[in-house]
Amino acid sequence: MNNLIQKYNVQGPRYTSYPTVPYWDVNTFSGSAWKQTVRRSFEESNENEGISLYIHLPYCESMCTFCGCHKRITKRHEVEIPYVKSVLKEWQLYCDLFPSKPKIKELHLGGGTPTFFSPEHLNMLIRGILRRGEIAEDCEFSFEGHPNNTTREHLQTLYDLGFRRVSYGVQDYSIKVQRAISRIQPFENVKKVTEWSREIGYTSVGHDLIFGLPHQRMEDIEETMARTMALRPDRLAFYSYAHVPWMKGNGQRGFKDEDLPSAEEKRKQYEYGKKLLTEAGYYEIGMDHFALKSDGLYRSFTEKRMHRNFMGYTASRTQLMIGLGASSIGDSWYGFAQNVKSIEEYQHLVEDGIIPIYRGHILNREDLVIRRHILNLMCRLETSWEEDQLKFDDLDLVLDHLEEMKIDGLVDTKASSLSVTEAGRPFIRNVCMAFDLLLHRKAPEKRVFSMTI
Repeated sequence: MNNLIQKYNVQGPRYTSYPTVPYWDVNTFSGSAWKQTVRRSFEESNENEGISLYIHLPYCESMCTFCGCHKRITKRHEVEIPYVKSVLKEWQLYCDLFPSKPKIKELHLGGGTPTFFSPEHLNMLIRGILRRGEIAEDCEFSFEGHPNNTTREHLQTLYDLGFRRVSYGVQDYSIKVQRAISRIQPFENVKKVTEWSREIGYTSVGHDLIFGLPHQRMEDIEETMARTMALRPDRLAFYSYAHVPWMKGNGQRGFKDEDLPSAEEKRKQYEYGKKLLTEAGYYEIGMDHFALKSDGLYRSFTEKRMHRNFMGYTASRTQLMIGLGASSIGDSWYGFAQNVKSIEEYQHLVEDGIIPIYRGHILNREDLVIRRHILNLMCRLETSWEEDQLKFDDLDLVLDHLEEMKIDGLVDTKASSLSVTEAGRPFIRNVCMAFDLLLHRKAPEKRVFSMTI
């Protein structure tokens, strides 16, 4: 395993999209082309499957140095109402494109810290969103909660609005690790919000854990897993810390590089954590995700319905996902678009009646085919090019890149299909990179990706 880690530990995408963000256009991206793909996707899919909404709430009261998200650090809560009003105006701009009422199947609040906003203002936001659409029967509403500031009133307010899933950022319970990443968060706080969620009626409570953090040791993994098992969340994200200070500046410089575990140590942390989770009855699904058999994400994985987008893994797929809020990303299936990152610029553009995107990508046929293969690998650990619509011109190039992985026992290939072996699961990003034709043709000039291990 150590030799494989050294061999395959390279910079690579996490494939929440294909093409990946470095290949999106800034100077030539057309807002009108994006709107055309949104209309097309809505007309094709809204009636049968509905749409998804991702709402980015960027405010945090303090900086966590492990975080790579777009955020604004402030303690001024008077920013809440103006931001909510801007998001609702942006939503109206999209609703104006639709020929009928949108059927909202998935809605996710991400951040930042969504629970930075008061329950009253979250109520104002969600009611404003739902007023312009209708709720699908099989809807799934979810949000990211901060254990230190999520109140019972937050949970009850969102539950009354239809939310049934919540995920809490735990990271690690070691106080030394918490100090290094500026996220002091006692176990008692996590226990309290987890129990409140269940008492209120949330059907899926998730915890997010990270390995590869500064000062993190095997003993810390063991302690964190033991405390996590005491609360038994329905699903878990157990993912690698992405150290990308060249992209996030001082926000990821709260510690020294030598404080980070090596790639080999990180892999051992993951394998040990995975062993403890498996022994406790959790099943590995997709990349870095685990769930109990009773959770909807496990069922969607076994039934091959699981999907992956900028909200992460989801239990069902909608063709159209609208991103609302500063820096948020939308996905029309035929295109991607990201909003401007500056909150002030975002609010100014929305006020002027302009959908506030600044970069994106319209997918051509090759993009759509490769995207399908990468999604199959990320969600099902297998893919096939037997059908004509999944064949592409540079298949031989992809197979050449997979040959070494086949020799190393990471993948099995047949005449027109490929599957990832159990040994290959830790290297799923590398397998997907073999299909990334844009990466083969021209790698990004700057460092933009985290290491794959």
